[in-house]
Formats: sequence, C-alpha cells, structure tokens
Amino acid sequence: MTKKDGRRVMELEDMYNLENLQDARLGPDGQTVVYVVSHVDKATETEMASLWLLTLKTGEAKQLTWGQGKDMNPAWSPDGKQIAYLSSLSEKSQIYVVPANGGEAQQLTFLQQGVASGPVWSPDGKVLAFTARSDKPARDPRRPYRITRHIYRYDGLGYLDDEAQSIYVVFITSGEIKKITSDECHNISPLWSPDGQEILYTSLFAPHSHDIFMTLKITNLNGETHEVIRNIGYGQVANWMPDGKRIVFTGTAEARDYQTKLDLWVINRDGSNPQCRTAGLKMGVNGVMQGDSPSMWIFQDRPVQVTSDGAKAFVNVQDGGLRHIYEVALEGPESCRPIVISKDRTAWLLDSNGRHLLFAVSTYNDPANLFISKLDGSGETQLTHINQEFLSEIDLPEIDQLEFKGSDGEPVEGWLMKPTGGKAPYPTILYIHGGPFVGMGYLFGFDYHVLAGAGYAVLMINQRGSSGYGDGFSTKILKDWGHLDYEDLMAGVDHAITKGLVDPLRMGVCGLSGGGYLSCWIVGHTDRFKAAVPENPVTNWFTMYGVSDIGPYFSGVEVGGKPHAAYETYKSTSPITYAHQCKTPTLLLVGERDCRCPAEEAEQFYNILKANDCVVEMVRFPASFHLESVIGSPIIRHAQTEALRDWMKRYV
Repeated sequence: MTKKDGRRVMELEDMYNLENLQDARLGPDGQTVVYVVSHVDKATETEMASLWLLTLKTGEAKQLTWGQGKDMNPAWSPDGKQIAYLSSLSEKSQIYVVPANGGEAQQLTFLQQGVASGPVWSPDGKVLAFTARSDKPARDPRRPYRITRHIYRYDGLGYLDDEAQSIYVVFITSGEIKKITSDECHNISPLWSPDGQEILYTSLFAPHSHDIFMTLKITNLNGETHEVIRNIGYGQVANWMPDGKRIVFTGTAEARDYQTKLDLWVINRDGSNPQCRTAGLKMGVNGVMQGDSPSMWIFQDRPVQVTSDGAKAFVNVQDGGLRHIYEVALEGPESCRPIVISKDRTAWLLDSNGRHLLFAVSTYNDPANLFISKLDGSGETQLTHINQEFLSEIDLPEIDQLEFKGSDGEPVEGWLMKPTGGKAPYPTILYIHGGPFVGMGYLFGFDYHVLAGAGYAVLMINQRGSSGYGDGFSTKILKDWGHLDYEDLMAGVDHAITKGLVDPLRMGVCGLSGGGYLSCWIVGHTDRFKAAVPENPVTNWFTMYGVSDIGPYFSGVEVGGKPHAAYETYKSTSPITYAHQCKTPTLLLVGERDCRCPAEEAEQFYNILKANDCVVEMVRFPASFHLESVIGSPIIRHAQTEALRDWMKRYV
C-alpha cells in the first residue's frame, strides 16, 4: 500500500531489498575499516556476502571482493597490507588472502573438510590460526554408527564425533597446515598470545560430561595444552592481557545457573587468582537480545577489548531493552561506567585500538550500521548508511514503550510497534522472545515489520526470566516456568488494552523456542487469542530432557532435577499437560534438524490438538536448525515469515 507521500509499508518480498551488516574490523593504521555486507539474490534464493573497505578520512567505501558465495570473517594482517577471510566460493569454506589495496585474492587452504572459523593472524604475520572439523575420513552415512559421548550432537553442527572442531594453523609462506589440538572436544575461538608462542581458545563438549559450559585452555604450536579455568559460562568471550601473563574473560568463576548474570574477570594464565571486576554491576556484562535479521551474526560478542596498557577493558552491557558500551577498570578499585550510551537503539562493540571504538548500532527500524567514537565515547560518527535509500521508501512504524507491574508488583517493560495504517485499538500480535534468558529491545526484526505492514500492532514484553534486569528478575522462573512469566505477559496485554492500544477481540500470539513454549502454554490456559504460531517450541519437559542436545543439563537446571526426581514439576510445567484444553487455531513451525527443541516437541502438541478437534496445522522446514528462520537459509526465512503472516491474517 502506497501513501500520499510515496512511502509504503514493509512487505514480505522486501527481504530481497534489505542488506545486512555482518562483520567489521579496524585496520592497524586506524584509518580504514573492513566490513561485510550480505544480501539475498532473489533469482537463486541464496545469500551472498562481500568485503568492503572504508576510509575514515573521506568516508569513501569500495567493494573489495565480488564472489558469488559468502566472504566472511575478515582479519587484517599486522602490517595492514593484507586481509585474510573465509569464502564459500568453493564447495567448502576456505581461507583466502587479498591485498588491502585491492587485487586478486589467493586461496590459502584446500582442506577437504573445509574451514569452520577464523582466520586469526599471529603477531608476526607469518601464521594464521583457524578451526576445522576432524580431518579423519568422512563417515559413511549408510553404515551403523555407535555413540558413546554424553552430548553426542549439537544444534547447527550435527553429530559431534563428525563435526567437533580442532585448532589448526597455516603457515603463510609455505602453505603448510598443522593440526594443534587432537582431543575429542569442540575447540573454538583461537587467540594468539602477545608473543605469538601460544594460543588461547575455548573448549566445549568434553565427551564424558553433559556440561555445556565453556573451559578456557592454552596450547602451544606443539599441542602442549593446559587448562586455565573451566565452567566459565555458556557462549562467553575472553582475551589475553597485554603482558601475556593474565587472561580477561566474561562469565563466572564457578558453575552457576544458566540464568545468572555474567561478570568480567581477570585471571592468571595458570588459573590462579581470579578477580571479578564487575561484581557491583547489577545487569552484568554481555546479555543476549532477540531480533529477526541475519545481522544478528554481528551481535555475537567478540573478544574482550583491552587497552594497550592493560588498565581498562570495554564490554557490552544490556540494560533492559538497550545495550551500552562500558569501560571497566582492570586494576585498583572496581569502576564500571558507560561511555557509549544508547537511547532508542542497541549498540554492540566490535573492535578497538589505541584511539577508537568501532561498534554496530541497530534500532527497531534499521537492521545495523557501523559507528565509531573515541575511546571515551566522544566524537561519535556514523560510518555506513547501508539501507538508507531503501528505508526512505518505507513508512516506518512508531514504537511505544510500556511500563507496568507484574502480578507480584515487579516492574516489567515492553514495547508496542504500531501499524502504519488504521487506528487504535489495533489488532495485535504478542511476539514472545526465546531463551528465556534473552531480552527484547531496540533491535530490528523483519517479522515485526511484515506484521505491522499487514495491519497488526506487535507487542513485545520482557517477562520474568529475561536478561538485562539483574539476577532477581532473570532467575525468578527457575523450576517454575509458565507462571510468573505467563502472568507478566498477560499483565502486559491487559495494560496495552487499558491504554486503548490493543483490540482484545483481535489478538494472536507467536514465538520461537522459549517463546514457542510460552505460546503453547498460553493456548492451553486461555482462549483470548484468536491464533497462535509456536516455532520450534518446548512442549514436554520429559522428552526435552531426553532428546535435546542440552537436555540433561538445561532441563535439570530449569525444571529442577532429573525427571524421576522432579516428576510433578516436569508434568505441571509442560505445555503438553494442558494441550487438550486448547481451542485456539494453532500453526506449528518445525525445523527438521533442530537439535535444541527437536521436531517431536511440536509433533506431540500437534497430535494432541488434532485428536481433540482443535484447528492445527504444521509447516516443516527441511534440514533446518533451531535458528534457521532468523540467520539461516533465505528460503526458510521467507517461508517462516510468510506462514506467520498468513496464519494471523486467516484467524485474527
């Protein structure tokens, strides 16, 4: 629909018009930035990504690679003359090197199994570290296969005996490749020591443990390895201190619940004397926020950025629906202060040097762009305007921030994206985030815009269990899912209705993962919603324990023990227990290779609704992992948004 001023609403096919910032790195000279932009080719329904080079002084950007695949993970050589990167131009991703001033790229690796992540330059520029899966011959999928590992498969990877990664290096001059780690763990995120003699890395999934937390290890080029600290958290980051004698990392110094806040720590390289530098910071560092855009890749946390004198570090801090960049003192009295402050936006630190911070910024109405500032946060400048021309054609929706009280009086935060047409009260979709230790906030979501373009308001709430509000808020639902979180969501719906924003007779509900759980829970407890679209949900804690890649750990923590020891809690907090009560037309979206919330979680719910004469359908996404519809195949991303929109149009 085009308006009088020529602008129109966002539509499903605009997925092919949006470009997505995927990565960025400051050059050693401090005057250039290499970054990655991806787009979807409509004719082939494939995603392509290219490297771009931006000169800070002039603001001029030029394209550096032109491949028909994905060119990702750029890394500057220490002298700034070359850029190494991963490219999927061949069948498997390999490392390429291209002159920074332009020219023909040279392929550096030719591994049969391909390269999984990296590359990372050694300080002398002679060696690149990277990760790749096992170099043993590929298993014949026709043959029987014996499993002995505790965690034997992992979402997005597959069977760990086949896909667990090791640390490798490649020597630039000779092209010689050497495998450094040879255990059965999944070893990732290599970081060279300041003297170039050792590599710090993260190790997961030891074959004899259900523990999903990370362990930091150090190895030399001979493969002699020692452990720094284990169980620091899940999905966390680290780096060397400049003296090479200490490590800085985000996480915990002891295994704790999945939903407790993370801190910034300094520890000796031998694992002694861990010191917490953010104990007084309520929100903790990092924190995960949910959007719906391939640019979420750039929002994965990077190595902790440390000043050259080792006195300070820069970290991301989620504060409710915002994300700031903080400066943290690494020595002396504890000191944590925001230096890049967000308002109506989300900022993610990507890189730093002795003069600048490079970061990405997203809003509800803009996927992501690059910004730069001085180390104290001053002189902030926007470097890219990636979707400016396209977005100027779109009638972008307004956002209302909502504040209300939960059933126990606890303050809860939410947002309502208004449709660009029609008048309040609006037909509304309650869009629930996953996790649950995740938060909604000022982050772009393509789903939200397509729904708003179809005439719906989109209501987003950070219910109990969400990140960004401190431990007291996030851990409140442990062993009691489906109660305070559900009550917070209903309180938010009622608040928006009272404000005259939401039409109570025209409401739908949807969500992915933990949001799928709550969508299934809601339709088993109330008939007030006209339609539901749970995606890759948890529906049965008993089966989740047994079939999820992280089931024994995650279910044990979240529900409170093993199934036989917490039987009544497993039963009372499973949406499947109440599925027979559902009267709401429900569309289940299912990734067939989802190892996190496997397909049978949705299949059980589907069959019970069918058997009890509830309107229910299922859309199955072949070869799709847990987050495929957010950061995966364009075919699946398009199909998921289309199915969500059309189901809501049919019933709401």
